[in-house]
Amino acid sequence: MLNDSVVARWAALILIALMMFFAYMFVDVMSPLKSLVESTRGWDSGAFGTYAASEYILNVCGFLILAGIILDKMGIRFTGVLSASLMVIGASIKFIGVSEWFQTTGFNEWLGSWWTAMPGSAKMASLGFMIFGCGCEMAGTTVSKSIAKWFKGKEMALAMGLEMAIARLGVFAVMWLAPIISNKFDQSVVAPVGFCTVLLLIGLINYIVFSVMDSKFDKQLVAAGMATEEKSPEDEFHIRDLGKIFSSKMFWLVALLCVLYYSAIFPFQRYAPNYLEETLGVDNATASQLFSFFPILAMCLTPLLGIFLDRKGKGATMLMLGAIIMIVCHLSFAFILPVYSHKWLAVTLIAILGVSFSLVPAALWPSVPKIIDEKILGSAYCLIFWVQNIGLCLVPLLIGKVLQATGDYQAPMIIFSSFGILAFILSFLLKAENRRKKYGLELPNVVKKEE
Repeated sequence: MLNDSVVARWAALILIALMMFFAYMFVDVMSPLKSLVESTRGWDSGAFGTYAASEYILNVCGFLILAGIILDKMGIRFTGVLSASLMVIGASIKFIGVSEWFQTTGFNEWLGSWWTAMPGSAKMASLGFMIFGCGCEMAGTTVSKSIAKWFKGKEMALAMGLEMAIARLGVFAVMWLAPIISNKFDQSVVAPVGFCTVLLLIGLINYIVFSVMDSKFDKQLVAAGMATEEKSPEDEFHIRDLGKIFSSKMFWLVALLCVLYYSAIFPFQRYAPNYLEETLGVDNATASQLFSFFPILAMCLTPLLGIFLDRKGKGATMLMLGAIIMIVCHLSFAFILPVYSHKWLAVTLIAILGVSFSLVPAALWPSVPKIIDEKILGSAYCLIFWVQNIGLCLVPLLIGKVLQATGDYQAPMIIFSSFGILAFILSFLLKAENRRKKYGLELPNVVKKEE
């Protein structure tokens, strides 16, 4: 089989991981340019916040559910190319929206006066970001199912961990590259966005190459009698199969664990530099540099944890450990760091929190194929992402309101730690359910072939 070749399966992983690397770059390309886009395009913080939230809007409204159905109906090749194409289309619309040329058009003026008071460029960029967000989340679930297919019985946790590590490197890269490119082109907003849009086009080409490899792999599976050209009625996906997902106790435990973990991490990332700035009394640049240790260590640790889980197992136990680490870190941010305001302590806590974040892709995502039938695996991933997107939409709003009402970060950090407490309870229930039903969450992912 093609996936028995070490070179072939890891080449396949690199192709799809690079697509997500470019996608993650595009997600945050505007983050370092917030003040520039406000001064040159007339945006304010409200417009920028609306633009940032637009990535999740259509997904929360149900697109991710549709994406799961498309994935299970049409397969990873069609869905992957579709999702990469949506990202390119959305990015192109956003590129047009922030361009100097668009600012001079009558359409821009009309958009600015239509519906709500927000610059036309912000509305156009938000439209593009919504379309991009649909493609990005669809791509994330497609990649997960692709890895589950190519690494079944092999180094699945390591592969998923490496994919996420490469994607997170995109966030780190764009935080440095976007300002450099902007400065190179005379404080341009358009140049960094255009650069990342071209990278997304390269990502689309990468996935097309992967699709050629996957087509050859499918032909091998058919020839070996491990698959058929036409699915049997029993193997064909049906809409009613979604009921199997929603009625699964394990699905809800995993989905709620996912939303609790990510809601305590991604919204925290948005506020962390400002938290460190106020708590340590440093400038924004220093605070951002201190927090940069978080994604770097998470990126490095995730593959190592994947290797451990592939060889030794203990996935459910790792999730419990991750929840404990999250609780300790956020409570330390709330009560200890404000009293002992030392940079070394802040970096230590950030690094330890990165360990918790590493446990999620390494332990959680490879567990899904063990509890969900393969023919509805795409829908399961998409539904998990849908639940996650709801949290990522609502939690930042909650934290913002609490921060505005209290004027300090103690209450928000307590809220983040409460997510960890709930995650620990759910991970305990997950482990207990696994013990009863024997899903194999504590077993290694690598299956040793008999001699």
